Amino acid sequence: MITIKILDETAPLEAVILGTAESMGGVPKLEKTYDPKSKEHILAGTFPMEDDLVDEMEAVAKVLEKYDVKVYRPKTIRNLNQIFARDIAFVIDDKLVVPCVTPERKLESDGIDHITEKVENVLLPDEHERMEGGDIMPWRDHIFVGYSKAADFDKYTVSRTNEAAVAYLKKTFPNFTVKAFELNKSDDNPRENALHLDCCFQPVGKDKAVIYPAGFKNPEDAEFLINFFGRENVFEITKEEMYEMNSNFFSIGPEVVISDSSFTRLNDQFRKWGLTVEEVKYREAAKMEGLLRCSTMPLRRRYE
Repeated sequence: MITIKILDETAPLEAVILGTAESMGGVPKLEKTYDPKSKEHILAGTFPMEDDLVDEMEAVAKVLEKYDVKVYRPKTIRNLNQIFARDIAFVIDDKLVVPCVTPERKLESDGIDHITEKVENVLLPDEHERMEGGDIMPWRDHIFVGYSKAADFDKYTVSRTNEAAVAYLKKTFPNFTVKAFELNKSDDNPRENALHLDCCFQPVGKDKAVIYPAGFKNPEDAEFLINFFGRENVFEITKEEMYEMNSNFFSIGPEVVISDSSFTRLNDQFRKWGLTVEEVKYREAAKMEGLLRCSTMPLRRRYE
């Protein structure tokens, strides 16, 4: 059996699922894509190639193994994009939640069955309780959630977490304070779209955070998070940095973070905060509106 435990985003990592780019199916048809950045690169002829994505993900695997992290990988399903493991399952406390995702992504969940069947406490929300792990962010006694109210959830393909999911999390995890934030959505403009919460916000270190305030539909929500961490502990990224996925790094521990090597301003700030930055090239994955947090699904972090 696999022991799981996740209470936050930055405790020392012991076990993780890293997605796979093997047999991802090539360039998808435009009508089969469900995020505006992928559409942009399909139209430009710059959609990422499988070999490049495999190389990027193997570089991440090597960093994780350097820190003695147990790395699990999905079973390869032919002609299926299985890179973004974060969205199809997530752990809170000692429970593994496998939500009902969009029908197009259901097969991705099947690809991690050989892992989830070794976990004792697996929860299966109802199909109307729609959520993806990129929107779900445990932080000690809080669970931060990005979501859309009914009007936006029904309107936008890129709306992945609904009000019923927020209610489910409140009911299922009564010992946590669930704080939910509406996100700005656009099916057509990636610079106006926060696909998930981790596309515009993420904690780092012991008490710091990175945020793109305009990713939140209600300015007071961004202000809440800035005040929660303390303005002096928050690094704000620009619209272009959000578009390039700067908030989508991944913490191996409170003092170590994996980040894209092109994030010069952000990585400089991480080092000023005293963090070790493991830089990897992850530019091709970013073309699909996902990055390092999106492609990793932590199973266990260490708590004293």
